[in-house]
Amino acid sequence: MSEADDSAFHRGAGVNPLPQSQPAPPPKPIVAFNRRELDTILRLYGRMVADGEWRDYAIDLLKDKAVFSVFRRTSEMPLYRIEKDPKLAKRQGAYSVVATGGVILKRGQDLAQVLRVLEKKKHLRVVRA
Repeated sequence: MSEADDSAFHRGAGVNPLPQSQPAPPPKPIVAFNRRELDTILRLYGRMVADGEWRDYAIDLLKDKAVFSVFRRTSEMPLYRIEKDPKLAKRQGAYSVVATGGVILKRGQDLAQVLRVLEKKKHLRVVRA
């Protein structure tokens, strides 16, 4: 083989192309929190960690919903789950806060409004002068 033949062979001139296979199916969409949603959730998480209420979190991105789980200790079941389920967006609201026992504490369209159920209540007391 000469140099010209050798370089043509390496460029693919002498190679039979592979048979065309079926294109790969498109990946199944995964539900996820967008940047604005994560910012809202992580602001609340940061405040609760600073108060000593929460210690750890986990994010699960599933095919039908996204879940942000909050833990007091890593080895426990989640204290709360903040869920985004787009299937429920038009009916009950895409966002929900679920307690440990599976009780839905709040559900709605606006994430900030739904997360208010987790805010600590400010206790007012009367101070005598």
